[in-house]
Amino acid sequence: MLARPFFLCNRFRNLAFAFMIMPGAAVLGQSSRPVDVRIVADPAAHKISVKAGGKLFTELIYPETLEKPVLYPIYAPDEQLVTRGFPLQPRPGEPVDHPHHIGLWFNYENVNGLDFWNNSYAIPAEKKHSYGWIKIDSITMATNIKRKKEGDKGIIQYNANWIDQQKNVLLEENTILLFSATQDERIIDRSTTLTAVQDVNFPDAKDGMLGLRVTRELQIPSNVPGEFVDDKGNVTKVAAGNAPDINGTYLTSEGKTGDSAWGTRGAWCMLYGKKGQDTLSILMIDHPQNPGYPTYWHARGYGLFAANPLGQKIFSKDKDILNFRLEKGKSVTFRYRVVVASGRSRLSTGRIRELTDAFTQPD
Repeated sequence: MLARPFFLCNRFRNLAFAFMIMPGAAVLGQSSRPVDVRIVADPAAHKISVKAGGKLFTELIYPETLEKPVLYPIYAPDEQLVTRGFPLQPRPGEPVDHPHHIGLWFNYENVNGLDFWNNSYAIPAEKKHSYGWIKIDSITMATNIKRKKEGDKGIIQYNANWIDQQKNVLLEENTILLFSATQDERIIDRSTTLTAVQDVNFPDAKDGMLGLRVTRELQIPSNVPGEFVDDKGNVTKVAAGNAPDINGTYLTSEGKTGDSAWGTRGAWCMLYGKKGQDTLSILMIDHPQNPGYPTYWHARGYGLFAANPLGQKIFSKDKDILNFRLEKGKSVTFRYRVVVASGRSRLSTGRIRELTDAFTQPD
């Protein structure tokens, strides 16, 4: 199924315009100058490239071979990769667990019993009926936005369907991705609206919703291999990683650090560490209007960095239960900001506050 040509109807034009002018579309650091962002679409290749200052920032890729659209790869301002290469472009020495962890993505483990999170080429054909796909139906916008003082931005808007193996639609998705950049930072603002085509249940589950798999250098050092079991009993083993260049750690808005960040709530979470001569910082910011705010952080030391607002029962050890539900025809919107920075040191708490306030607070 090929995505339909670029077209912008009035309904989605209004949504996109509202997102472009919303507070926090970008905020410049005191020492950073803006960098122009350019969008380059290649419908035949099922990808849209995003360039910042003439250098590749990321690409939205949506080939038929993938079970979901993803932003992959993602580069820091110093042109270093922040995403893992496997399984699309394996690199020597990196882990090869969890083949469904590709770039930056958005989905969930249990949607009316279908697993959208764990679906990948590794699932045997006889088990595929238990998994869901997200397929882009149309790209409604892929363009640049002129801004005199803040630098040109880029915007991508698409429609997608959350489907089962028989291509029955559970959810219609409308996503807007707004890209901005400075010398030292790359910013992705995501707004995803899900509309239920039928009654849809999202029972509390561990794996969801905004996920990122990072380069090996940003893993937390560990001498102990891990073993993780999904809701279907599938076991994934993760090798220990304690090479000299592995040095990542987490910090949350509530002061949780390292492995202690996992399963805790916070308005934001940052993963940072050295790669080459620079320190890379990846900051995820939750929005107060999102369900389950502040989100739980499904932030694993082996390189999975995810925000999951719907897994409350799992992370709270049964103290809180959400069991989110959408009735047919109803919609819900999830908003997130992802910031990738590079420099001599990690993003400061003051800069994080600026980025968070600009994204979450109205004028």
